[in-house]
Amino acid sequence: MSTNPTSDQTIEFACQQCGQKLKIGDSAGGHQVKCPKCQLVQPVPSHSTSDRTNPTSSAVTIPSNRPRPAASTHPLDQAADLAEPIESVFSEAEPSPRPVSRETPTKKLFDRIVDEIGKVYVGQDELVLGALVALFSNGHILIESVPGLGKTLFVRALGKVLGCEFGRIQFTADLMPSDITGAPIFDMKTQEFRFRPGPIFTQLLLADEINRSPAKTHAALLEIMQEYRVTVDGTSHQIKRPFLVMATQNPIESEGTYNLPEAQLDRFMFKLIVDYPSETEEASVLRLHSQQVDLTYRLENELETVTSAEEILQITQASSDVHVDDKLIDYVNKLVRETRRWPQFHMGASPRAGIAMVQAARTLAVFSGRDYAVPDDVVQIALPALRHRVILTAEAEVEGYTTDQLLTQLLRSIEVPRL
Repeated sequence: MSTNPTSDQTIEFACQQCGQKLKIGDSAGGHQVKCPKCQLVQPVPSHSTSDRTNPTSSAVTIPSNRPRPAASTHPLDQAADLAEPIESVFSEAEPSPRPVSRETPTKKLFDRIVDEIGKVYVGQDELVLGALVALFSNGHILIESVPGLGKTLFVRALGKVLGCEFGRIQFTADLMPSDITGAPIFDMKTQEFRFRPGPIFTQLLLADEINRSPAKTHAALLEIMQEYRVTVDGTSHQIKRPFLVMATQNPIESEGTYNLPEAQLDRFMFKLIVDYPSETEEASVLRLHSQQVDLTYRLENELETVTSAEEILQITQASSDVHVDDKLIDYVNKLVRETRRWPQFHMGASPRAGIAMVQAARTLAVFSGRDYAVPDDVVQIALPALRHRVILTAEAEVEGYTTDQLLTQLLRSIEVPRL
């Protein structure tokens, strides 16, 4: 078949995994693309596969009027850039069915919580969603952000809207474990020692700049975050439920900071990266918080308490009834196990990462008004659940890779199940 060399042409080839017939512009030859059927990321041959099957035939290219995708310099970006054009040119690929959502009481409550928080806290949707998913999944979150993005305001607003107690600990180099948990004090009246609870005895705890304290101070949080109790002098003291730790660390200032121990990092359900707000959001912040009105007054008078600790616990317990298909369990299992084999990872994720992903998928399903989880729920929380549980090799760091880049590449390499 003759072609016009000046026209745009396409290359036909078969997917290496599922055999799906693919076609794309010849300018993508040598780049990476994602199959719309099995999601496998693979290289595009420079010529059609018919060249290899029949050496005597000329290269088969099909003229196309579709605009060529923009080229990218990084292979990870090439895969992302070319994924959409490939999916759009294949009409034979079956579209995934849309999950059916209902206006359940839990979904209405979630929407109302977000709306109430939005009265004083603008933007940062990932932080709001991540904190609520962690709270309703018995998890905790680690926030990496620069100062001044309203983390304290968010926790205070969250406590008011949810009807929960709020506490804050400023971590410093001289902070002792007993300053967090509390300690026995001698009561002169009774001539006995009695336990004086520390600031950890709250429900929503902001652990500000947690990496400014040494490991012995972090150790005070290990039992609390996992078992929701404090043991002092052989006596255990229970923490009120629900209980959420929101720990923050500054990615810029490294002087006087300590790396968090792996045992501590693994106890956080999510690590959320909070960036500066958009131009529109920042303008809204300026209008909202430049009126010289006391913030405590606004929280008490402008926000309405829409739920209670008891209702949160009931919803958390009810989310265990959300159906998670065995294919989805296998998908999560493959994701977690693949992090341990990925060549650029020195250490992969623990089984606790898989548990966190399944629990979070259940909560996201409840928030969406569904009684079943879908792969989109897992994909949505995969990066926050894994980015703090893997360690890059020295070679990967030298080559300039980031954890999110490699995890994105890993996610694209594993087939997403069809339920």
